Amino acid sequence: MAYSFSTVVALLTLVFAVKRVINSISIAIFKRRNGCQQECRVSQLDPILGLDVFRIQLAAFKNKGVLSLAKARYDTYGLTWSINLLGNRFYNTIETENIKSILATNFKDFGIGGRQKAFNPLLGSGIFTTDGAQWEHSRSLIRPSFTRSQVADLDTFEAHIKQLLAKIPRDGTTFDLQPLLFKLTLDSATEFLFGESVNSLSSAVGSEQERVGKAFDFAQSKLALRIRMGNLSFLQGGREFTKACKEVHEFFDEIVRKQLEKTEPKDAEKSIDSPGKKGKYRFLDELIKSTRDPKQLRDELLNILLAGRDTTASLLSNTIHALVRNPKVWRNLRAEINGLDGAKPDYETLRNLKYLKYVLNESLRLFPVVPVNVRFALKDTILPVGGGTDGQSPLYIPRGGTIAYSVYSLHRRTDIYGADAETFRPERWAPEEGLRPGWAYIPFNGGPRICVGQQFALTEASYTIVRLVQEFGDSLEDRDGSDWVEQVALTAASANGVKVAVAV
Repeated sequence: MAYSFSTVVALLTLVFAVKRVINSISIAIFKRRNGCQQECRVSQLDPILGLDVFRIQLAAFKNKGVLSLAKARYDTYGLTWSINLLGNRFYNTIETENIKSILATNFKDFGIGGRQKAFNPLLGSGIFTTDGAQWEHSRSLIRPSFTRSQVADLDTFEAHIKQLLAKIPRDGTTFDLQPLLFKLTLDSATEFLFGESVNSLSSAVGSEQERVGKAFDFAQSKLALRIRMGNLSFLQGGREFTKACKEVHEFFDEIVRKQLEKTEPKDAEKSIDSPGKKGKYRFLDELIKSTRDPKQLRDELLNILLAGRDTTASLLSNTIHALVRNPKVWRNLRAEINGLDGAKPDYETLRNLKYLKYVLNESLRLFPVVPVNVRFALKDTILPVGGGTDGQSPLYIPRGGTIAYSVYSLHRRTDIYGADAETFRPERWAPEEGLRPGWAYIPFNGGPRICVGQQFALTEASYTIVRLVQEFGDSLEDRDGSDWVEQVALTAASANGVKVAVAV
């Protein structure tokens, strides 16, 4: 029996309506069972599409005020609230119980969602772009390479430090230390990954190394914009972005190809681990033990390179930015480092420099290198608190819901860090201060996805600061004077750089 078009449309509309009713009933039962209440919702001029918020966010990004805008909203609306942006509701929280649930206790309910789509053109499928079994496989490949024996090997890093020191003018000239620090960490990261450095600090202008470094920087700056665009990430692409990704891929594909040729499948384990043949450590060699897929090798290498280079460079530049503006802190740090009598520190020595640890903790608190993070609900779930007029009831998060947590705002909570939470004060980390922030301090994230390279980054940053202090004492002075201004890409660094000079 044939049905008219209008009848078919009516039936489909009925089916759709019934499904929506059933879904609404199911959600209501889920909420009632878990005691969920609605969160505080930001008042908007456009509550349907959220175009007003989109314009505000865009302006804040251009004016380098995204982080301060988010903090202002937390100050106004509380520790958990939601907002409509481009027709999607974004849940925002800096409640420690919620963050613990997202990252640890309820970990399997949340994933990284759209990150793969946004990051894929450059990073492919690696530890920072995948979920589930694929992520677990990537992590199992990578984690063994960050053993203490590898992290503690500082001899090779010293060569890169010398290249950095050679680039610093000693005649009182003002210079920007920040780009030099990014080159330093690029050189050390590629040394660790491939066994040979791109040597960007010593490369000539126009060299292949410099071109690839610039292509990598440009591509990853686009990734930061793509992830913020959500489903509209394709709008942040274009010919230049595609060209940059291609240039980076070709450079690292060639490194992978050469190393695969050196280690045939049947000889891989023997050639890498043969007794009596101790060569330079290569992260790539460790990966080849587990896979010989060229694309997977390249993807994992680029994932680690992005994290290992940018996070450490941002940590270093933010820390130096704060140190040169705080003479008392600089003097205290110099006094501790002077106790080494000019000797280059080893891993154990670095671990015992307590004040240096306080300085880095405080830098990571006030200027977290990954200032904002996002998770997506893999199914209907809840956050422990954030609902109701007092914000203490559970909060329903629908499947596909987006939850953002501002590490920048979390680390500046005055109820946890005190009235001086906006102040750079390393002494707050001394045991006698009694600070125990728990899940209110997550510079390297937490739970199963906690940063595998945490100790590598801290060791490299510690060693660099020690060597800078040993080289310049208190003669490294600020030549800017401005407050820290955010430059948010995938990591956050000083928008004005770190303009300093060696006093003469």
